[in-house]
Amino acid sequence: MVKKNKKSDSSTHPDAYSPHITNKKARFNYHLLEKLEAGLVLLGSEVKSLRQGKASLEEAYCRISNGELYLVGCTISQYDHSHITNHDPNRVRKLLVHRRELNKIVSKLSQKGLTVVPLRIYFARGRAKIEIALAQGKSYADKRDKLKERQMKRDISREIRKWQ
Repeated sequence: MVKKNKKSDSSTHPDAYSPHITNKKARFNYHLLEKLEAGLVLLGSEVKSLRQGKASLEEAYCRISNGELYLVGCTISQYDHSHITNHDPNRVRKLLVHRRELNKIVSKLSQKGLTVVPLRIYFARGRAKIEIALAQGKSYADKRDKLKERQMKRDISREIRKWQ
């Protein structure tokens, strides 16, 4: 009797239904240069809140302190069914990266105008992961040009639909 190889189907995998918390402003405010995946050090009630999608990355950023990478400003709401000693929603969370990745980030951060920005939080194989990016801030003119370009594309597609 030959055993069939079970491949995980994305529709039946438990992480397929877990929410992805994204930082929508990051792509608008920054030029993303290089992306990395890091692990998150979380408490149990934080994991449950993340699985419910109760988190925000809007004001979050990453900071290097004592040779380690930390996530600052990320809000993970308190879990409703947790004990009275629930977690602090705005606490600083440690990020897990390899030493060589951290050294690469530190060397690139020494350049003027670069920062580390969190892009999204998701679950991979049951573990909370965060996608971070080395980014350079956009100027006001760059943002305005992007908005004009988007509006022109909308107008063109609207005109094309009208004549079809």
